[in-house]
Amino acid sequence: MNAMTAENLRSAFGGESQAHMRYLAWADKAEKDGFENVGRLFRAISYAEQIHATSHFKVMKDESGDFSVTAGAGFGLGTTSENLQGAINGELFEVEQMYPAYIAVAELQDEKQAIRSMNFALEAEKLHAALFQEAKDAVDAGKDVDFNEVYVCPICGYTAANEAEDKCPICGAKKELFKKF
Repeated sequence: MNAMTAENLRSAFGGESQAHMRYLAWADKAEKDGFENVGRLFRAISYAEQIHATSHFKVMKDESGDFSVTAGAGFGLGTTSENLQGAINGELFEVEQMYPAYIAVAELQDEKQAIRSMNFALEAEKLHAALFQEAKDAVDAGKDVDFNEVYVCPICGYTAANEAEDKCPICGAKKELFKKF
């Protein structure tokens, strides 16, 4: 694997791993604040971030050794609204800046597995930002978001609220494989 693509995958792995853990902490906070469905959303998207991190890690299966990893990550445990805004900011950074740049490098270096892994993440992150925005709008209006169930594709991290499609629109996985939160 080319060095730049490998470095970008390590960075993406670090960022996705941190998002996974951050969203679990923010899920606990949302539930303590009385926003059970927001907590469910954070837990579901945390799982999706774990899927992205695992996918990136598997693409680097032939890379070994110790590396210093630079990854952007939001910190802080604020109100549920503030935590949702932090999640939105992180997702939009990945969608608008990080993944497009990383994918461009991987395309130049013809790293097909990296391109696939990062494209799956990019497409899922777009949905995550929209779901977090919907949740923030509800919380800012003093309500819990109306997501009684959240579904996550175990292949690409696609996330849907209330009902999943028969086939994942990102990777084509069957609905039966989705994890329900």
